[in-house]
Amino acid sequence: MYETRKYKMEIRKKYLEKRAALPVEVRAARDARICRNILSSAVYRYADILLMFYPMRGEADVMPLMESALAAGKRVAFPRCNAQDHSMIFYYVTSKEDFEQGAYGIMEPKTTLPPFEHASVEMQNVLCLVPAIVYDRRGYRVGYGGGYYDRFFGKVKPASIGVVYEEFILKTVPHGRYDITVDVVVSERGIYAGK
Repeated sequence: MYETRKYKMEIRKKYLEKRAALPVEVRAARDARICRNILSSAVYRYADILLMFYPMRGEADVMPLMESALAAGKRVAFPRCNAQDHSMIFYYVTSKEDFEQGAYGIMEPKTTLPPFEHASVEMQNVLCLVPAIVYDRRGYRVGYGGGYYDRFFGKVKPASIGVVYEEFILKTVPHGRYDITVDVVVSERGIYAGK
């Protein structure tokens, strides 16, 4: 277990530095292709609810998907992080005015918005986009180490797409027994089915 944690820390450091060094124009072109790949996926087309993330620290910018999803009549929700217990609650948004700066300096939805209540929705109609620093093609990921998504997926299991740049898809990613895979990994080059 200790070895896995140590290896993840090394990966996190190496690939965060690598991602930070990507030129803005390269990142923008890749972001546009990632958004197109998600929009063209069957799992996106059939989803009524899209659980998104607000990009930070060089993550792929998937924010154009918010506008597309809302225009298509889908409901869109973003997470608020609780740093005390490392949990997340998603809230429905309708515009960029619905955000404020929250935990870790991330833009988060305001708590006055309606919450996503998983008990009252059909999970097969929900799609969750999941950020990470790196993925492997089986859908394992190395994130920032907080365990927020693992805890969320321990309670709720919507369809899930891992979002990452192609060069951050590794042959294999270290994982422990509590690490949960995403169903599909999407990069600027294509869509990869998980396990």
